[in-house]
Amino acid sequence: MEISHIIASRLGLTQRQVEATVNLLAEGATIPFISRYRKEATGGLNEVQIAQINDLNDQLTEFERRKAYIIDTIEAQGKLTDELRERIEACEEANALEDLYLPFKPKRKTRAEAARQKGLEPLADWLMRRQKSAPEAEAGKFVTDEVPDVEAALQGARDIIAERINENEQTRQTVRSAFRRTAVITSKVVKSKMGEAGKYRDYFDWSEPLRRCSSHRLLAMRRGEAEGYLRVDISPAGEDECLQRLKKHYVHPQSSTAHQVEEALDDAYKRLLKPSIENEAAAESKAKADEAAISVFAENLRQLLLAAPLGQKRIMGIDPGFRTGCKLVCLDAQGNLLHHETIFPHEPRREWGRSVCRVAQLADRFAIEAVAVGGGTAGRETEALVKEARLEGVDVFLVSEDGASVYSASAVAREEFPDQDVTVRGAVSIGRRLADPLAELVKIDPKSIGVGQYQHDVDQSELKKTLDRTVSLCVNTVGVNLNTASKHLLTYVSGLGPALAQNIVDYRAEHGAFTARRQLLDVPRLGAKAYEQCAGFLRISGGTNPLDNTAVHPERYKLVEQMARDKGCDVDTLIADPAVRHTIDLKQYVDDQVGMPTLQDIMAELDRPGRDPRGHAEAFAFDSRIHDLADVEVGMLLPGIVSNITQFGCFVDIGIKTKGLIHVSQLSDHYVKDPLEVVHLQQQLTVKVIGVDEERGRISLSLKGLNP
Repeated sequence: MEISHIIASRLGLTQRQVEATVNLLAEGATIPFISRYRKEATGGLNEVQIAQINDLNDQLTEFERRKAYIIDTIEAQGKLTDELRERIEACEEANALEDLYLPFKPKRKTRAEAARQKGLEPLADWLMRRQKSAPEAEAGKFVTDEVPDVEAALQGARDIIAERINENEQTRQTVRSAFRRTAVITSKVVKSKMGEAGKYRDYFDWSEPLRRCSSHRLLAMRRGEAEGYLRVDISPAGEDECLQRLKKHYVHPQSSTAHQVEEALDDAYKRLLKPSIENEAAAESKAKADEAAISVFAENLRQLLLAAPLGQKRIMGIDPGFRTGCKLVCLDAQGNLLHHETIFPHEPRREWGRSVCRVAQLADRFAIEAVAVGGGTAGRETEALVKEARLEGVDVFLVSEDGASVYSASAVAREEFPDQDVTVRGAVSIGRRLADPLAELVKIDPKSIGVGQYQHDVDQSELKKTLDRTVSLCVNTVGVNLNTASKHLLTYVSGLGPALAQNIVDYRAEHGAFTARRQLLDVPRLGAKAYEQCAGFLRISGGTNPLDNTAVHPERYKLVEQMARDKGCDVDTLIADPAVRHTIDLKQYVDDQVGMPTLQDIMAELDRPGRDPRGHAEAFAFDSRIHDLADVEVGMLLPGIVSNITQFGCFVDIGIKTKGLIHVSQLSDHYVKDPLEVVHLQQQLTVKVIGVDEERGRISLSLKGLNP
């Protein structure tokens, strides 16, 4: 069966859609480009569907390579039959393929192989043929210098039988089926580590069906196992039933060799089959848990990156601290550092009045329009300080510090601010994060920005691929200002990457601001294909062509110009006058290359040229009574902001270091399967405190009856 047909069947798409998408990807088109500018070819597939096609195509292509390798290996052994070749070629599951290959797979020296080398394979054959005579008598014929006695001969024969049972395709499928239907995952504490394993208390004696085990529970148990605190086991609940089925197949009670075969079967199950299938079950369940956790992380990251920016404002950024003081920076509207200094309003120096005055002076001197205060240690106290300065017309924002310290010590920060220390860089990052979260957060490893669950426990290569793709999709969804974007932001633009991003920045520094998209073709090593992929996602404000500040692709400029001519006006008028646009009959512009999806996209862009799809940041005030965990009481109604979403609920920032948890069961008055159905990152909520555990540093919150 063709790969495209398999993909179409699994994803519920047409084969034409899949083939067109695979061809575009093979030609070097990116996922953002295909989803935005090739809707006619793909039938309007979105970026998620295109990514699924891309990943599945890679998996199936690798699967076909594996089949070819297995066929070649067996053929080289002279054991490949036409029937076996057909079965391998028709195989659709990795486990089934490996079952077919297992008897022919080159092995290390096993107990069975050692027995074969001692000439015991005929004895194993004899035992499995339902004999009437005593096995001890037959085994006596195989006693040699290498096989000292009858028991050694029988043991070797049993080892060979055990390996045959383990390598039998149907037997493995029987055991695998039992695991899939009835497997139970069990977790128990390592008794000698009980005192140190407090954070895994919920899993000290835990058991549940594997198929019902949620991603976060499985990853928690596996982490506890990796750290040496838990012992985790996966076994079929119907293990005895499974063994009885195997015995019916292999053991014949009327045979004198039944006991020998049964002993070999028990050994095969305990030593070979169960560990092997358990490893499969563990790997499959871990892969599913990883997929779920990575999906949640990616959605959190997407929402965080697409958080509303404040925009190009003159911002004061403050990285709060007690003993070391508060590092204060002033930035211009483009995020450039104008001034930095340290104030000491808190313990131990307590220069409160002087600090208030200094904030007011600097805000006036640099015409500050907003203040971004890091929301970590001393954040609420510093927010109060700024508000006491009574800066007229200046909003104060508490901004997440997650990842700021990682950025400040990174090579990226050293490159941007080689002459500044980490505290200045951290304050700049906080200020810039308010102005444009996306532009600043792309400089930080996504695993360090405070969203997701168990990100260090999942498959790291898959996590990186998914998060990089998420960042890229966000960057291209928003679009990038070609004349102000950093190298790091440009790196994620469709068709670019680090080298071309650096070349663009270097060209901009040497030649000045771009005035037209077509000037990108003058950038070293940026050829026609890269231009095709990136141009539509790069914006030029105030350039020579107004379409350069829209998501209209240059390949469609002539079409828009034709629309303008047909209406007796120029492109500027077409953009400025909605009445003119609304009289356009799009059907007359449909041809073999351009369909209604593209035409509708073009009209939508002309309606909002240069508009940021993320909206605008709004100031938020936490409850002034709450400064630390001791201030929180059961029954309080508090304003909060959703700071992280997991499969088991969401965490809410209520203005202190400890985040409150709304368990999924407390998200609504009705049943909620997925927290993402109810809440989104950065959402402003009113929450009710239903539990405070000062010893464990936990706050339990609820939305029941609130936020209709």
